[in-house]
Amino acid sequence: MRKLIFLLVFLCGLSSLAQVSFTAEASRSKLGINERLKVQFKVDANGDNFRPPSFNGLSLIGGPSQSFSEQYINGKSSFQKSYTYFFQPEKRGKITIGQAEITVEGQVYKTSPIEIEVTAAVDQPNQSRAVAEAGSGIHLVAEVSKSNPYVNEGIYVVYKLFLSPTVNIRNWRPLDDPKFEGFWSQNIDIERLELKEGEFGGQPYRYVELRKTVLYPQKTGELKIEPLSISVSVEVPTDKRDFFGRRLYDIVEKNYSAKTRTIDVKPLPIAGKPDDFSGAVGEFEFKVKTNKNELDAQTSLELTTEVKGRGNLKLFNLPKIQTPSSFEVYEPERKENVRTSSLGMRGSLSETYTVIPEFKGDYVVQPNTFTYFNPRTETYETLKSEPIAIKVNSDPERPAESQVASSDRDDANRNVISSKNNFNYIKLNTDLKPKDQSRFFQSPVYWTLFFLPFLSIPFMLIFGKVKSRETDQTQIQLKRANKLAKRYLSEAKKNIGDSKMFYESLERALHNYMKARLKIQTLDMQKDKIRELLMSKGVSSETISEFLEILKSCEFARYTPTVTADMQKDYQRAAKVISEIDKEVK
Repeated sequence: MRKLIFLLVFLCGLSSLAQVSFTAEASRSKLGINERLKVQFKVDANGDNFRPPSFNGLSLIGGPSQSFSEQYINGKSSFQKSYTYFFQPEKRGKITIGQAEITVEGQVYKTSPIEIEVTAAVDQPNQSRAVAEAGSGIHLVAEVSKSNPYVNEGIYVVYKLFLSPTVNIRNWRPLDDPKFEGFWSQNIDIERLELKEGEFGGQPYRYVELRKTVLYPQKTGELKIEPLSISVSVEVPTDKRDFFGRRLYDIVEKNYSAKTRTIDVKPLPIAGKPDDFSGAVGEFEFKVKTNKNELDAQTSLELTTEVKGRGNLKLFNLPKIQTPSSFEVYEPERKENVRTSSLGMRGSLSETYTVIPEFKGDYVVQPNTFTYFNPRTETYETLKSEPIAIKVNSDPERPAESQVASSDRDDANRNVISSKNNFNYIKLNTDLKPKDQSRFFQSPVYWTLFFLPFLSIPFMLIFGKVKSRETDQTQIQLKRANKLAKRYLSEAKKNIGDSKMFYESLERALHNYMKARLKIQTLDMQKDKIRELLMSKGVSSETISEFLEILKSCEFARYTPTVTADMQKDYQRAAKVISEIDKEVK
């Protein structure tokens, strides 16, 4: 009897559980990449805590929408609740829609996984007329200002979205930003999107410029400009009308991509290339100036080299100043006043040296030369500054010096301080000894042996200090490396909090460090070249990879939102890797 009662209770429980049905349905099991997929989750009980599965490989374009229905037939009620999604595939291949979950009266129910196969685009996709109109009436185009530039010559790419007169868009969002591999790049801010009139395929169209980027190719040969991909919410007319006879519109969302553009970068000509060329490409002005032409000895003045114009201002080095030998010169302070537009970088670049004359006299700072390549005339052009006369007053007097005429074409004078000890005095007393005389007492050997025990004491003390100093050598090197890192990264540290300025400063600091440490030019600032040079200097592969990874992060992070904590972390990484490189370079 007990077994019978238990069996009845068990069967009742099973029947109650069997009453809840929770299923997942897809509109198609196989579809093209340009088609849409409808996915519905249905439950025949009033459940809650619905948790959808992950939809990896599918882009959500509609939903989730929720609906329910309840019917009474022959005294029996039926209930159904559904959750509906609309997707567009992101890639070809097999896609698995996982299990969804819902809770009904404390019991959790799950759907079965669904397998979907995505094929290549089909000629007649399963889409409405509104979607078809959206596809034919919208075009995303990438226009490049110049397809055959010189290396380091500025060009720009602008992405235009063309719209037919019958199509309006609600909004758009980027899906995939292009990676400008092989270029120095900077986006141009577009404050307000402006709809303009134009043509596409010979037909009247409207267009809007979505994005504009300035590019400076850093290597020769064919370089690819990756496409920009966006998702657009489109408002298109339908055949339906409302109560007042006005046309109704559908809102559809569709993805668009501009075609990949290829440019052929020309190398700078070898013929006529001056030895002092540092990679400047554009049109520039050059001058050297001072804040003082007369001062007292042992006081300071400032000498400034400045380049103005349009070109790759952030990508080359200024020439070093040439001063008289009695001037003490300190490391320059670099300043950049550069703005970037669709025409490229424009502004000024300067380096200010602090100079201290040591002695009284009249001096001349010799003219400096600056060479750049002008892509408009396709020639190298050299600019020369004016000589600067400096008068130093008051004591101390300088040693006797001769004004030596140089042998160059302008016969400029060079300041040279002659030495006071060109000749030694003639000895008046002799120290002659008889030949073959041998005497041990008071001989050099005698005195050497006499003082040897006393002389060994300081050597032992020095040897002990050297041993202890060797144990601290690692700490000394570490402090020197950390000090070097702080010097190069000081500007980046000031800009923590401003993502764009911080990563520009950080990237520039890393480039300047490489140029100074490896003694290379801007044209050699390529990742493969840097890796090769660092390996030849004995730097470990882990440190090289970390340095290149930080450079890559700078390129990506300048155009993506970044929190202050991430900037602080990247700053610490950069300081650490500079310290490691400085310790490892042989």
